[in-house]
Amino acid sequence: MEPFKVHILGCGSATPTLRHYPSAQLVEMRGRVYMVDCGEGAQVQLRRTHIHFGKLDAVFITHLHGDHCLGLMGLITSFGLLDRVVPLHIYAPAEFEKMFAAQMTMYAPRIGYDVVFHGVDTTVVQTVYETKALEVSTIPLQHRVPCCGYLFREKPGLPHIRRDMIDFYKIPVCYINNIKSGMSWTTEEGETIAHERLVTPADPPRAYAYCSDTRYMPELHTMLRGVTTLYHESTYCDDKAANAENYYHSTARQAAMVARDAGVGKLLIGHYSAGYSDGSVFLNEAKEVFDNTYLTDEMAVFDV
Repeated sequence: MEPFKVHILGCGSATPTLRHYPSAQLVEMRGRVYMVDCGEGAQVQLRRTHIHFGKLDAVFITHLHGDHCLGLMGLITSFGLLDRVVPLHIYAPAEFEKMFAAQMTMYAPRIGYDVVFHGVDTTVVQTVYETKALEVSTIPLQHRVPCCGYLFREKPGLPHIRRDMIDFYKIPVCYINNIKSGMSWTTEEGETIAHERLVTPADPPRAYAYCSDTRYMPELHTMLRGVTTLYHESTYCDDKAANAENYYHSTARQAAMVARDAGVGKLLIGHYSAGYSDGSVFLNEAKEVFDNTYLTDEMAVFDV
């Protein structure tokens, strides 16, 4: 199975602290790397992962609060100083386009590579990025400013060759890809070996959903069916549920309710309020509802 990983660069909220950086993650899949949100210090954290800067194809910004996007221009200018030549694609709320263009004019007028901005409509579900192996779509969320999450869904792969059958029937290697694509095999004696006997089923497609700042949405689970791993913000615990309601954030319990109702495989929580000194309170609260919950932390890596 091809690697599909999430690297946590920052999982704090609002302001950097000595414990946590603001929101930023890397999604690594089949040799390509994508950044989701880009808070302050994201490029420093990226260095700590030892993932080559040149592997980063695109940055997906969920909304325009500073703890999710103030690291972006620093990242872009550093890539220029490092002689990047391949384009970098930025996906962000459409409202950001004019401000982003002004920042590029001010800070990166001769950057040396193309930076391509893609305005995103945060109010609808739509595919915004696609490769042969991956589709990225938006997840409308409810926050104080236009905001959406992103769903990274792996496309179905080809079945696996049965090595024992290939060896038994002495099928040349050059035919393997054709057999994976559905071809049967005819022996020298004229016997047809069905495609289904020569392969085993493909690995089930995996999906990672990143739900950034949002108040609790009882209907959100309907957009997350079939998700393997879900990241859902958990800014507060039950003791500050009123703050969550007022500021359009979620509690750890509410994040777990979304995971439970969606039937996801694994829940990651983060975006912790600086008012809490012990992350275990978030974990304990979420596990009361959804047991397969994990705290995010800087430099943690999760398999999707």
